Amino acid sequence: MKAVFGRMFMVAALVAIPVVSQAAALQTSAAPAGDHRLGERIEKRIETSSIKKYGIHVSVDVGVATLSGVVATDTQRRRATQLATIPGVLRVDNQIVVDPEAKGTLTARTKAGAEKAADKTKEVAGKVADKTKEGLSKTGDVITDAWITTRVKSKFIGEDLLKNSDIDVDTANHVVTLRGTVMTGAGRARAVEQAKKVEGVNRVADFLMIGPKK
Repeated sequence: MKAVFGRMFMVAALVAIPVVSQAAALQTSAAPAGDHRLGERIEKRIETSSIKKYGIHVSVDVGVATLSGVVATDTQRRRATQLATIPGVLRVDNQIVVDPEAKGTLTARTKAGAEKAADKTKEVAGKVADKTKEGLSKTGDVITDAWITTRVKSKFIGEDLLKNSDIDVDTANHVVTLRGTVMTGAGRARAVEQAKKVEGVNRVADFLMIGPKK
């Protein structure tokens, strides 16, 4: 009878071994995928927390979450442990080093965004610098030679002293040159005076002649 029971126990053991081995194999093969998901969840929690700037590295192996990196305070280190403690994590191995002088590093996404913003700022600054060379009027217009010429001509419209005058206005490097004819000396002085009042004018070159309009 004992021999029969002995043989039955050995058969049961031999049957059970493959089943257990197969279950263990399934568990082992499934572990990496589960670990990966746990790691992603922890990283996401850290990315939305106040310690995201320290770029803490997270790895999960068979349910054990390992944290590494550098933070500035013990409170931040403990916070990392709290964020890594989620369902599915068996243990948190916190290897983070505390350094009071740690300022943190930008994540790849944040760094790329910062670099893009910096490039955009440089581009805008360059355009502003180019406009600044020309200068801006009180109304915010860029003061170019063409703008000055238009403004000078508009100053002559409706001026009684400049009726029947024939004035040509040319501007180069913010220097206005007046050529043509005016009816009187007073008209000539008025034309020069009005040209000098225009924003951005550095100097007025007067080549006006007194006489009837040609």
